[in-house]
Amino acid sequence: MRLFVAVELNGDCIRVATETAAVLGRVVDPKIRAAWVSAANMHLTVRFIGHIDDGRAPAMLEALAPPLDLAPFDVELGGCGVFPPSGPPRVIYIGLAQGLPSLAAMHEEFNRRLRPFGFEPEDRPFSAHLTLARIKDAPKGAGTPLREALRHIQPSGARAHVSNTTVFQSHLSPKGPRYEALLQVPCRR
Repeated sequence: MRLFVAVELNGDCIRVATETAAVLGRVVDPKIRAAWVSAANMHLTVRFIGHIDDGRAPAMLEALAPPLDLAPFDVELGGCGVFPPSGPPRVIYIGLAQGLPSLAAMHEEFNRRLRPFGFEPEDRPFSAHLTLARIKDAPKGAGTPLREALRHIQPSGARAHVSNTTVFQSHLSPKGPRYEALLQVPCRR
């Protein structure tokens, strides 16, 4: 099974994200082939785990389940951007204007809980974001105009209160992924 840990967002954040994606869909060069994320699949990934054997899942879920020693907090959507920051674009996202330190603390705690199962932290720094689209193909030189266009798209500052995170199983299919919530992990304080 494929697992990841994410923060689910409220309706206001999802509405703003889908409105922003609609605007971006009109300004992105039509030669860029992008797969836009459905509203049902929008979230803030805290820790991607990946594929694990079904037999290991119960012990891993048990290790992930204890409440986080973290106070509930707010997140606020920020500006749009592209990963990677240079070269061919691969992901269009909305960043965060608030909540990054708490999300980073969640990320580090899940890294700690996963280490005994052989999951080492990623080499790149944690970057909390809401993915709007995954770019399948972009013509050479498309990154610069896309990045310039995104600088002028500012989603309204929608906010969400975070009091837990969710462990999801990702079911992949030709129609796109479907995410199944397996476990909620509350903030303790």
